[in-house]
Amino acid sequence: MKKAVVVFSGGQDSTTCLIDAKSKYSEVHAVTFDYGQRHNKEIEVAKKIAKKFNIKSHKIIDVNLLSDLAISSLTRDNIPVSCELENNGLPNSFVPGRNILFLTLAGIYAYQVGAEVIITGVCETDFSGYPDCRNNFIKSMEKSIQQGLDYDLKIETPLMWLNKAETWCIADAYDSLEFIKKETLTCYNGIIGEGCGTCPSCSLRSNGLSEYLLNKGDVLKSLKLKGVLKIE
Repeated sequence: MKKAVVVFSGGQDSTTCLIDAKSKYSEVHAVTFDYGQRHNKEIEVAKKIAKKFNIKSHKIIDVNLLSDLAISSLTRDNIPVSCELENNGLPNSFVPGRNILFLTLAGIYAYQVGAEVIITGVCETDFSGYPDCRNNFIKSMEKSIQQGLDYDLKIETPLMWLNKAETWCIADAYDSLEFIKKETLTCYNGIIGEGCGTCPSCSLRSNGLSEYLLNKGDVLKSLKLKGVLKIE
């Protein structure tokens, strides 16, 4: 029995990964983190989606200490989310250490349930410039977790080299485009579905959907050439 643990926020990317994992693994677990995020509505959305897809277990982990340590527009209501980069070259929505903590805890949970794989929806192609979404970081974390646990645990990143149009195509291939469009929460301002339409996350998501709907054939061909999409 192949088991996987999905790092799950209830957003477009992690929901796409969850649906994809359901088709590839006989047992899928999900972990969602409560870190004091400004759009904490995502926790309830994640619960609802996990229930809909009959996830084996859905664990909510309280890591509110992260919001005490990491100053970001996603952990402070008084800091507006901005598209402008800070002096360090990163957007103010970057939460320092978030994926270090999430993957470490997901690794511990995967060890306990006997999962071979952690799945996370991070992406280097269409992302906000976060250093903890880059492939070299993921590979480094994978090695550290394996050594620290003495356990051959892989970290899979199905969306790492895909753009948002290609991510929408995967959802469509699983007949889940409308569900992800209407029921997931990606918006930095906590608006379910199509979101506020103005924050960086909403813009990325909306532009990707428009590109996919205009170029379905080309996007599908691209995914098949990459060997990502094998379902018809």
